[in-house]
Amino acid sequence: MMGHSHAMTGAIAWLGLAPAFAALPLLNESSRFIETGIMAGALTPSELIAGALVCAGAAMLPDLDHPSATIAQTFGPVTWALSKVVAWVSGGHRGMTHSLAFAVAVGFGAHWLANTYPIGRDIMVVLLIGLALRAIGIGIPGNKTGSAMVNVGLTAGLFVVFMSLGVGYAWLGLAVGIGCFIHVVGDCMTERGCPVLWPLAARWVLPWKIGIKTGKKFEQKILAPVLSVAIVGLLFWRLAPL
Repeated sequence: MMGHSHAMTGAIAWLGLAPAFAALPLLNESSRFIETGIMAGALTPSELIAGALVCAGAAMLPDLDHPSATIAQTFGPVTWALSKVVAWVSGGHRGMTHSLAFAVAVGFGAHWLANTYPIGRDIMVVLLIGLALRAIGIGIPGNKTGSAMVNVGLTAGLFVVFMSLGVGYAWLGLAVGIGCFIHVVGDCMTERGCPVLWPLAARWVLPWKIGIKTGKKFEQKILAPVLSVAIVGLLFWRLAPL
């Protein structure tokens, strides 16, 4: 799948799964609960939206093993060089990073960071929000510098808004883990599949022997609009009062 598809499926996964998971112990640190709607007693609306952006950004992380992917180009030479190293360590594109083990490890790592180093947590949240905005195409067409400035401005603005609304990040590890895993599920629906049970080399393809061709007309003309509508629908469902 392409970057924007991964980001949107990450947001959809969070909007669909977060209310149930966020009610689990240790995953909700907010002291402000809303009184109505399906989100009552789980996450505040701002936490739901922040989580959707973070999960969308995290859904790009497995492609750090691909030097030509969106995530590798997002922060210039730094992410490109990091991508080269990850690709070498993981055995190339769709290796270690496209597995259940990677999703679990990164999720637990983010949870530990959120509870141990607030500054590191905030940096990670900012980077993931920026990555999500880049993936879905926020920017100025044909103007890389302008697009980067727009991305930085929106990312900073959103983070400040989330701070002002008292967003807690006890759920950070959950959002990152879900984002990484939904990336793997998405790539399992393409023709190449993924080594879900890495270090076992077997690649999984879902549905069996029916693969979506990455970047072709179906993904760009049909799947992307469907995912966009799904995001809007889930936001309305989750946030609208009963």
